[in-house]
Amino acid sequence: MPEPTGMSPIRVLLAKAGLDGHDRGVKVVARALRDAGMEVVYTGLHRTPEEIVVTAIQEDVDVIGVSLLSGAHMTLFPRIIDELEARAARERHVLVGGGVIPDEDVTALKSMGVSEILGQDTDPAEVADRLRELVEAHRRA
Repeated sequence: MPEPTGMSPIRVLLAKAGLDGHDRGVKVVARALRDAGMEVVYTGLHRTPEEIVVTAIQEDVDVIGVSLLSGAHMTLFPRIIDELEARAARERHVLVGGGVIPDEDVTALKSMGVSEILGQDTDPAEVADRLRELVEAHRRA
């Protein structure tokens, strides 16, 4: 479903951080988000936290979506948050994660400032709906 009239389209940056080399899932999500009327920037594989944050700022995105399958989520998300804070950009973006992240780490990631974790079994349409909810709440705040 496209964005309501009068509201600027939701802009989403999707990134594969670290050494993770599998991108089929993130490409499926990118297509679903585009089909839902969102603008999507996909950075490709092997991005550093700094590259992700710099690109998010340059592209003026609402959402930074990081897909991880490598098990490095407890290292990479804190580094992304640190990069956002170092650039005074933490409050400008909704940060979400996806991929393979164990349930026991979800609470810790959310307490660090990750808004949502959408695991590998999340339906792409549900991802679009959840991002829409998060961005609407963020824009109202």
